[in-house]
Amino acid sequence: MGGLLATLSGKLAERWLSLLVLPGVLFVSAVAAARMLGHGHALNLALLVRQVKHWATAVKLAGLPGLAVAMVALLLASAAAGLVAQALGSGCEYVVLASRWDSWPPPWRQLARSCVDRRRRRWERERAAYAREWNAAARRTVLAARSDPHAGTADQVPLRRDALLDAAYQRITRISEFEPQRPTWTGDRIHAVTVRLDEIYRLDLGVVWPSLWFTLPEVERTEINAAREALTRATTLVGWSLLYLSLAVIWWPGLVIACVTVATAWRRTRDAADAYAQLIQASTQLHARALACQLGISPEGEERLTPQAGWDLTRFLQGRVRGTVSTDMQASTTSLP
Repeated sequence: MGGLLATLSGKLAERWLSLLVLPGVLFVSAVAAARMLGHGHALNLALLVRQVKHWATAVKLAGLPGLAVAMVALLLASAAAGLVAQALGSGCEYVVLASRWDSWPPPWRQLARSCVDRRRRRWERERAAYAREWNAAARRTVLAARSDPHAGTADQVPLRRDALLDAAYQRITRISEFEPQRPTWTGDRIHAVTVRLDEIYRLDLGVVWPSLWFTLPEVERTEINAAREALTRATTLVGWSLLYLSLAVIWWPGLVIACVTVATAWRRTRDAADAYAQLIQASTQLHARALACQLGISPEGEERLTPQAGWDLTRFLQGRVRGTVSTDMQASTTSLP
């Protein structure tokens, strides 16, 4: 037990040092440089070196107590900056994921709705272009089949891989995999997992996931937790960019640092959201049938989760009676061909 507590305390100290203190020390150092240099001497390294030497001499003259006080003050200031950055990052994550944007107060709700509408219009245009490209690819496939005597009849030839069709599909997914429901790409990427699982298996991920989580192997849970933490760190980086932006009032390089940091955060947030969504979808597809079997909903002999079993699993975990998936529900899909 003592070894376990020691291991946990070591991991907590390591996370506290890497997530709060080290970035905080950099920010506190930037604040000190901003106060010393200002706009007029923003890149004057000689002035910065002289001031640092002056501070080092003052701390040395104060002796060991003065050094201890300086170190404690630096750690506290760094930790405080880290907490502020985390708080700002949490707010940024709430805005980026925007899972409940329709409950935001005005004017933010209206702004989010305009973003959703604009993304939907772009998505519809690209989806129409994709449909046209699909028809063109089908015509090219038919013509190629007619010229090949060994290909069989035209209606038996599968659609060939087409670079133009792939490019048209990529233009759609750069907006959203399904019809946009969120004001941001990241929010729609996470939401797309729920939509896809509902279309394929009639499965409500929000209802099934808490129970499914306890049936996942430890390796998969570790990977999902790591992906979720990567998303949190990426949005926290936005918080740091806002703090550096505040330095631009007295030191213009703060604006440059903020721009670089927010660009990095934007890229990392998209990558982390994509990885997290893929892990959630893969884990659900691999283990939802096992959960249904454990609950006595799906027969042991079935090799995959059926839409009826997914519907029954959702209703069972909701505390409702089992129902039958209607033909209309099975046919209601917005997936691309």
